Amino acid sequence: MLRIKYIWFVIGAVILSSCEQGKYDREIEPPVDVVSGDADFSKMVSLGASFVSGVSDGTVFINSQENSFPNIMAKQMELAGGGEFVQPLVDDNIGGLLLNGDVYTGPRLYFNGAAPVPVEGTPSTEITNVISGPFNNMGVPGAKSFHLVAPGYGNVAGVELGLANPYFARMASGPNVTVLEDAASQFPSFFVISEIAGNDVLGYATSGGTGVDQTGNFDPSTYGPNDITDPNVFAQVLNTVVETMTAGGAKGVIGNIPAVTSLPYFTTVPHDPLDPNTIPEYAEQIPLLNAAYAQLNQAFVAIGYPDRQVFFSEDEPSPVVIHDESLQNISPLLKGALLFGGVTEPTATILSAQYAQSRQANENDLLVLTSSGAISSINEEYFTFLTGLGVPPELAGQLSVNGLTFPLEDKWVLLPSEQEAVMNATDAYNQAITAVATQKGLGFVDAKGLLEQLSNGGVSSNGFILTGDYVTGGAFSLDGIHLNARGYAFLANEFLKAIDETYGSNFEDAGALVDIGKYPAFYGPILP
Repeated sequence: MLRIKYIWFVIGAVILSSCEQGKYDREIEPPVDVVSGDADFSKMVSLGASFVSGVSDGTVFINSQENSFPNIMAKQMELAGGGEFVQPLVDDNIGGLLLNGDVYTGPRLYFNGAAPVPVEGTPSTEITNVISGPFNNMGVPGAKSFHLVAPGYGNVAGVELGLANPYFARMASGPNVTVLEDAASQFPSFFVISEIAGNDVLGYATSGGTGVDQTGNFDPSTYGPNDITDPNVFAQVLNTVVETMTAGGAKGVIGNIPAVTSLPYFTTVPHDPLDPNTIPEYAEQIPLLNAAYAQLNQAFVAIGYPDRQVFFSEDEPSPVVIHDESLQNISPLLKGALLFGGVTEPTATILSAQYAQSRQANENDLLVLTSSGAISSINEEYFTFLTGLGVPPELAGQLSVNGLTFPLEDKWVLLPSEQEAVMNATDAYNQAITAVATQKGLGFVDAKGLLEQLSNGGVSSNGFILTGDYVTGGAFSLDGIHLNARGYAFLANEFLKAIDETYGSNFEDAGALVDIGKYPAFYGPILP
């Protein structure tokens, strides 16, 4: 059986010419004096997770941190009495982390003209080298909402055990201090909170729903890394965070949670990537594939499941074959039908187990970005399993092609039922955020609406059209989840506009919003 390399896209000279480098400081002085209104920007602290910290291309690095949206905001706030904004910068522009000298997380991605690949080099940022704060930017990549109030989340000794966060460990003021405590101890005059619950659903979504929806479970200590946080747990944490940050009279602005399923990570790989018009090797195999499925399809029809049939078109793109755990397991029925049709006992046993909960994908399924590398490759684990049963290697290989003969595993596909779980939690989180923002009179940014606009036609800003398209859209980085510098600049402007509306500042009217075109859409392989 062939192995097809799925080509995501073709990049042109226009895209490559957009690979701007570096970071950008505040530009020219605006023509009108900038005023803070009822807000006081002298001590601004930002709190959240990856977006707040400036994650791009899969990690943080110096330039991405300098282009984090709170840092962009802080530079503009200097025009209206804003003070110094200190960030927990890493040590290089390679990205990634070391733990006791070993690579703990890998370097950032860059586009090599054909695909995103890691930059060459070894990270130099050692987790155990704790840096001195305090830090105005308290964005912690990977943190879920309840982690912000968890003692020990910054304990270096707990990183290797999965009990602590490697980014917070190198910046925490002590091993048992919480993220919230380090933020509040600075007595901010103004605060920014964003995507405080983004990771509470993101791990579940990016893993194809392999986690558990913990709605109704109020004990986060029992959650797995890919589980959905109970909305009541989130609401309690949110109230604690906002009450603590406003206790000294600070004002602030808060953003809600984007619908993660609108991110390029979930919208780039189509459900029907098998195109005979663009993949000649696949086109040649279609008759053989359809012939191989013929007897199985007859069995599906015979037992009353015609919707499970698999057929590959010779003219149009075809969907991949997926495992759908929400389907009824029909293994016994299928085995009986195959045996009745003359299939041998060993073969019927294998096929009935392999296709007991399979179907071809449809437009309601979301394939995760990383599935592109799996589609049409050999599933080595299943190949080994089959050969261990005595199946000849050639036949085992034919039965083990991801998405063609072997149903794509759950980790590669977010099913409609799983999408519903994500959206239900997201909506509940956002209701809590809206209620708290209203109750406390905080500035509010509809980040969910903004990112949905990016995915549905795009938004116009400073003469640029930003969309949710992967690589070519101009707003998202190469990891398909986080924004690039231009996207963060756009988000910074939206937060400044919300501050204007709530507190009477005049960033927009004074011409003190940033020009997003001055911020890079791509980072090249080598940065200063």
